[in-house]
Amino acid sequence: MPLNIVESTHKKAKPESEQIPFGRTFTDHMFVMDYEADKGWHEPRIVPYEPLTLDPASMIFHYGQTVFEGLKAYRADDGRVLLFRPEKNFERLNLSSDRLSIPPIDEQEVMGYLEELVRLEKDWVPAFEGTSLYIRPFIIGTEPSLAVAPSKSYKFMIILSPVGPYFSGGIKPVTINVEDQFTRAVKGGTGMAKTAGNYSSGYQAQAKAAQEGNADVLWLDGVEKRYIEEVGSMNIFFKIDGEVVTPALSGSILKGITRTSILELLKKWEVPVTERRISIAELYEAYEEGKVEEAFGTGTAAVISPVGELNWLGNKMVINDHEIGELSQKLYDTITGIQRGRKEDIHDWTVEI
Repeated sequence: MPLNIVESTHKKAKPESEQIPFGRTFTDHMFVMDYEADKGWHEPRIVPYEPLTLDPASMIFHYGQTVFEGLKAYRADDGRVLLFRPEKNFERLNLSSDRLSIPPIDEQEVMGYLEELVRLEKDWVPAFEGTSLYIRPFIIGTEPSLAVAPSKSYKFMIILSPVGPYFSGGIKPVTINVEDQFTRAVKGGTGMAKTAGNYSSGYQAQAKAAQEGNADVLWLDGVEKRYIEEVGSMNIFFKIDGEVVTPALSGSILKGITRTSILELLKKWEVPVTERRISIAELYEAYEEGKVEEAFGTGTAAVISPVGELNWLGNKMVINDHEIGELSQKLYDTITGIQRGRKEDIHDWTVEI
């Protein structure tokens, strides 16, 4: 479908330092495309960034039919703008849409629209160390109806936001609370989808963890409260007695793009790595035996977030003396190096704009 572009005549001021608050500043333009049952996806366009006008009965407000993604554009040292595995984000967006009964997008076509949007907004990709342009594609149900059924109309949008470094002053291992009361997701639910309700349902657990001095929450399975699943909005890895272990995708765990990349790197480096169920009791036993060498979360925002301490039912697990591990550092340096063009992209993971 032909893409219509309407350029903004009122350009905003761009951030002038690396101290950019996350998700508070937005670029001059956004991408929009609509869906109607009798037309399919149609009218792709790039327009000036502006508020939406929606009917109060739009189904997104009442039944939460929405999915989203998060990826970034990076400014390389030589000035190039690079995306990191964006096709994986659109692939996952369609998986999420399928779970939420939202019609799929044409991944290749939308990839072209994204490239045009980022190309138009290239000057918004910051060059300060650790900064990037955050990209948020999302779909919402827009049919004005209170009937409990999938919407017959949707709006797909992409907005862009320059963001500062996730870790100011370098990577610092965080303290995590193992959540034993609240449930994030269960197999057969929407835990494997990137949808709004998965995040707001975790706020109480995160608030409880923060009150106890923790930075985030480690979720256990929703049925037995035994098996480790995710940390907040990140996947989780443990290095135990030389082997890297991460929870297997079970239908309640998000298939992270950084997670996938790390698994591929570890296999290429011939580091023993296993995707399997791991219980919190097994982890604590390994910790008591001195076998837990490293722990880290993975995701688009931080890439690698080392875990320095886990708190579980009054038991404190201090990991690697609150220092980032050698493997965690190597993974972080490799992925961020590829993202910023400092390391050769032998995996063909980046897309130049």
